[in-house]
Amino acid sequence: MPIRRLPPETVNRIAAGEVVERPASAIKELVDNAVDAGATRIEVEAHGGGLTRILVADDGMGLSAEELPVAIERHATSKLAPDADGLWDLLRIHTMGFRGEALPSIGSVARLSISSRAKGAKDAFSILVEGGQVGDVAPAAFPGPHGARIEVRDLFYATPARLKFMKSERAEALAITEEIKRQAMAHEAVGFSLDIDGRRVLRLLPEHPGPQGRLARLAAVLGRDFQDNAIEIDQTRDGVRLTGFAGLPTYNRGNAAHQYLFVNGRPVRDRLLQGALRAAYADFLARDRHPTAALYVSLDTAEVDVNVHPAKAEVRFRDPALVRGLIVGALRHALAGAGHRASTTVATQALDSIRAQGAGLGSSPFQFQAGPSPAGFSAWREGGWAPPRPQVLPGLSDVSARVEPGFSDVLGQAYDAVQNTEASPSYPQAGDYAAPPFDPVDFPLGAARAQVHETYIVAQTRDGMVIVDQHAAHERLVYERMKGEMAAGGVARQTLLLPEVVDLDPAEAERVLARAEELATLGLIVESFGPGAVLVRETPALLGKTDAAGLIRDIADDLAENGQALALKERLEEVCSTMACHGSVRAGRRLNGAEMNALLREMEATPHSGQCNHGRPTYVELKLADIERLFGRR
Repeated sequence: MPIRRLPPETVNRIAAGEVVERPASAIKELVDNAVDAGATRIEVEAHGGGLTRILVADDGMGLSAEELPVAIERHATSKLAPDADGLWDLLRIHTMGFRGEALPSIGSVARLSISSRAKGAKDAFSILVEGGQVGDVAPAAFPGPHGARIEVRDLFYATPARLKFMKSERAEALAITEEIKRQAMAHEAVGFSLDIDGRRVLRLLPEHPGPQGRLARLAAVLGRDFQDNAIEIDQTRDGVRLTGFAGLPTYNRGNAAHQYLFVNGRPVRDRLLQGALRAAYADFLARDRHPTAALYVSLDTAEVDVNVHPAKAEVRFRDPALVRGLIVGALRHALAGAGHRASTTVATQALDSIRAQGAGLGSSPFQFQAGPSPAGFSAWREGGWAPPRPQVLPGLSDVSARVEPGFSDVLGQAYDAVQNTEASPSYPQAGDYAAPPFDPVDFPLGAARAQVHETYIVAQTRDGMVIVDQHAAHERLVYERMKGEMAAGGVARQTLLLPEVVDLDPAEAERVLARAEELATLGLIVESFGPGAVLVRETPALLGKTDAAGLIRDIADDLAENGQALALKERLEEVCSTMACHGSVRAGRRLNGAEMNALLREMEATPHSGQCNHGRPTYVELKLADIERLFGRR
């Protein structure tokens, strides 16, 4: 067949298939234009999942009558300009859009109407494009002092085949909502509103630029719980700055849908974020649980390429290892700074569970009988039941029922400190006033008051109570100690009697050998053994007898997907976690008061003690106000 030049209409429709994949894509392009125009408020309306009608209105700079016909030409944009030498630099993009394809692409597959009043102009004008056919510029009414109103009707009517691949109206509406949420999180100083089929879905007022305004915007989009359980991130390394907020490990989700990455204010989807988050939270979450985070990367525009995807949904970093290392390091530092803190949703879930179980008992979760109990009438007194005789709760004053090796080693210093502070108080003599006995209720985890079912420690704080799972808490303490010892002394290695040769793809082998020094610090010694082959000489002693070939292949897969040898780290951490689980205080062990207080103090001094090695909370804190609500006092 002879080579033919495609007509402009066909070219535009081909381009539209790349830029405008669905209604949410069209809205993203129009919102990008509004942000670049300096808008402070953006209103979005969608009908029929965006296929029937889309309206995006803003209060930006607007377009003049002369600019309107140029704006709908392909590759016509106000966001790029030649430098002094006449060169067009695509490596320093400071705007959201720059390709000049959005408006002509939308106009080639839909009915596009643009009405605008330029800032400082008296009159407003409009232009209409239907299936690529451009109308004339005409005067128009415009409600605001300046800005633009872009209306898209019958999206993809000019390409009926594309309509067959659209999802349901509900699915498209959800995609539009998700897109506006991402845009709102990226630009907290811009107000957003979204109406779908005449129903207000979002209304977000502009926030002050900065961390507090950004957190307020994230709370409005992701929920108030995120604000209460978020850790602030702010780290800089080699000219790359990472800011944002990440959720506590106990505030996790069942999928990775609540992980957001923004690069120079641009919402992007990147596997780098998921890999870095997985590495940073590897110690705290099970593999089927995922953290929540909104992270903002700021760097020189020359260090990132945003021109690798027509929809600008992906970026390429000049030094991806630097960005990945910054994300992992910053998150781990922030999580360590959180100490023993657990998410507030743990207490909320506990209260909801109590209320649900007691819902059938009346207005209050707990109902008490006014008459005799099965104990008989001997305890009955006039006016009600007499209070029971005071009893000493087992475990508070008794010596521990049995001794487990390793417990005193982990808690020794804290145990001795608490014993010294709990010495018998001196009673006042004539004319003397003795200090009140020491009561550590002002500590974050309070003072131990009881042990329930020889498994849970009940502690009193100044404004509530704390219930601690003693096994889960001590498991985390032992695990952190083991990690510290391993980091200080290195990972012990065992030499294989017969070195094992592992055959890989040449590219995979090269990636593994490039990380040989990093693997050596983890106890794995590898060498090159010809093209596409890796020789394993030593493996970590903690792993015992292991499948070296399977381990190397897993590492190669991790390096290809995430750029990190997560498989080896996770196996080592899994062994340490198992050893910590077997070496920690068991449920069913009776503790005395000093031991319980020592455990609480050690938890307060140990990072990450708010959750066990499997991501479950180690304690639940109930505020006094929450307890009073349970009993109908509030």
